[in-house]
Amino acid sequence: MDLSTVRTARILRYSKGILAVAFAVGLLSPLVLAAEGVGGRDRSVPAATIAELEAANPVRPIPDSPLGLDVSLSEVPVPPDPQKARLGRWLFFDGRLSRDGSTSCSTCHRPELAFSETLPVSTGIDGHHGQRKAMSLINLAFALYPEVYWDGRAASLEVQAKDPVDNPIEMALPHPEAERVIGSIAGYGPFFEQAFGDREVTIDRISVAIASYIRTRISGNSAYDRWKRGGDEGALGDDARQGEKLFFGKALCARCHVGSTFTDSRYHNLGVGWDGEARDFADWGREDFTRDEKDRGAFKTPHLRDVELHPPYMHDGSVATLEDVVKFYDRGGNRNPWISPKLEPLDLSVDESRALVAFLRSLTGEGYLDEKPSAFPE
Repeated sequence: MDLSTVRTARILRYSKGILAVAFAVGLLSPLVLAAEGVGGRDRSVPAATIAELEAANPVRPIPDSPLGLDVSLSEVPVPPDPQKARLGRWLFFDGRLSRDGSTSCSTCHRPELAFSETLPVSTGIDGHHGQRKAMSLINLAFALYPEVYWDGRAASLEVQAKDPVDNPIEMALPHPEAERVIGSIAGYGPFFEQAFGDREVTIDRISVAIASYIRTRISGNSAYDRWKRGGDEGALGDDARQGEKLFFGKALCARCHVGSTFTDSRYHNLGVGWDGEARDFADWGREDFTRDEKDRGAFKTPHLRDVELHPPYMHDGSVATLEDVVKFYDRGGNRNPWISPKLEPLDLSVDESRALVAFLRSLTGEGYLDEKPSAFPE
C-alpha cells in the first residue's frame, strides 16, 4: 500500500460518509476495507498482512479462452468467480487441509504436469497408495457433462473438490475438522468475506472456492491450434498433420475424443486392467458407482490436451508412453465381454503410429500454468 493510500485510510476511519465515495473511486482495495471494517479495525488481521497476502495472491480476472477453445468461461454452466477463485487458489495449495499438514490438492494435481502427475496411481497421506491415477484438471469448466472422476461418481466439480479432504488415504481430515482448522486461521477471514459475504467457513464454501479456481485452469494455443485455427502454416510439422488425418479418420480416435477439449466425458470399456485368466477386472470402474453390469470396466474418456506431460496413461497408469497407448488402440484394446463397440483393431503402420503420436504432442498448450502462492493466510 503506498503512502497516499495509507493517509486516505486514516482519514476514512474518522468519516464513514467519505468511506463509500473512496470505495467507489477505488482509493482503497476491498480487502483493506474488510480488514478495517466500518466499525473500526479488526485487530486479528493486521493491515500489513492483508497487503502482503494481496500481493502474493491477487484477484485475477477470469481468463479469456485461448485459441482453440470453442467457448468462453462466461458461457459455461458455472462460470468461475474471481474472488472465490483467489480463495480457492490458496486452499488448493494449502497442506493444512490434510490431517498432518503434508498433503494438498496440488500434491497429486501438479500445475507443471497439466494438474496431473507422473505416478501410476496417486499417493496420499502417510504414503498410502490410491487405486487410480490422478486425472488432469485442465479445461474441466468446458466438460460436456458435469460428473467428475474416472467413474463419474461425483455429480459436480464442487462435490469432487471436497471428497479428497476426508478420504482416509488422501488428506484424511474429517470435514468438521477441516472447517475448524481453516476457520481458526484469522487471515482467511477477510477472503471468505470477500468471496461469500461473511467469514463463516464451511466445507461447502471450501469446495466451491477450490472448484472456482480449478475452472480457471484452461489450456489452448497449442501448435495444433495455431496451425488449424490461427493459420500459422509453420506451427505443425508434416508428421503431426498426417496424425491429425489419422486421428479424425482411420485411427477412430474422434469417436470418443471429441470437440475442442478432445473428450466426450462419457464412459467406455477399453479392456484396461482385464485379467484374462480370472475373466474379470480388478477395478470395475463405472459399475462400482452405477451397480449396472453393463458399466463393468468402463472409465471416463480423458481429455487429450497436454497429454504428453503426464505419463503413464489410463486410469491405472498401466500404459507407459504415448507410443504404447497407440499400440494398445491399434490392437483394439483388450477384448472382454463388456468391451466398447467403438473399439476395433486399426492396422496402423509404423509411420502412421509415429504420426499419431506427433499429433498428440502437438496438443500441448498454455494458459493453465500456476505455482504455489508465496504467502498464505495465518
